[in-house]
Amino acid sequence: MELTRFWDALPERAREALRREGTTVMMKPGAFLVREHTHTSQVFVLHRGAVKVWVDRAGDVAILDVLGPGDLVGELEAVDGGVRHANAEALTAVEATRLTADRFRRVLDAHPGTVWAVAAVLAERLRDADELRVAHFPDDPERRLAGRLLRLTSRFGSPLAGDGGPGDGAAAGVEVRLPVSQQDLGRWAGMGRRKVAQILTAESVRGGLDVARNVIVVRSADALRRLADRD
Repeated sequence: MELTRFWDALPERAREALRREGTTVMMKPGAFLVREHTHTSQVFVLHRGAVKVWVDRAGDVAILDVLGPGDLVGELEAVDGGVRHANAEALTAVEATRLTADRFRRVLDAHPGTVWAVAAVLAERLRDADELRVAHFPDDPERRLAGRLLRLTSRFGSPLAGDGGPGDGAAAGVEVRLPVSQQDLGRWAGMGRRKVAQILTAESVRGGLDVARNVIVVRSADALRRLADRD
């Protein structure tokens, strides 16, 4: 699974401009970069750590994404000036460049190529949202869960000892060390924790995937890919 990372898509001159216009910030786990329903106008470019994007609707929590190094937070509100549509909370220690919306737009105006980098990020997130919708009709919870796990391995995966090679979730075994629980996976994939546990212990998955506290080990990423890509 190929994910579009905003920072990687930028030319070096645009990166330098963002650094000049912004401020480097460090955040502890549990700190909020943004809160939903607020009018703050800050944009963050993540350099280190993981950020959970989630919403709360009358006590029901839904996770929208888990972002990592190179990703962008707060770009929608910088574009349309609307209220925050979601919370962005640090899952781990986070290092980021923080800019006001005005300064972010100033960089976009001075470096037109950055607009296409933002557009690429929005397009990739729209494709992912569409994929989740498709996997709801007809209901395909295995496909939804596999898609979430593939996103995690693409962003945060590292090779298992002895496997070698880059851990992109394609073939080699990988592990993801993040405080993401089965309940979190369910909130992200649109199902309950019990359903997540049922899928993880199914015959087709058992032995290829372990989800424990603060670590996900994927020994058979090809099996996950087949679940995610099947018609």
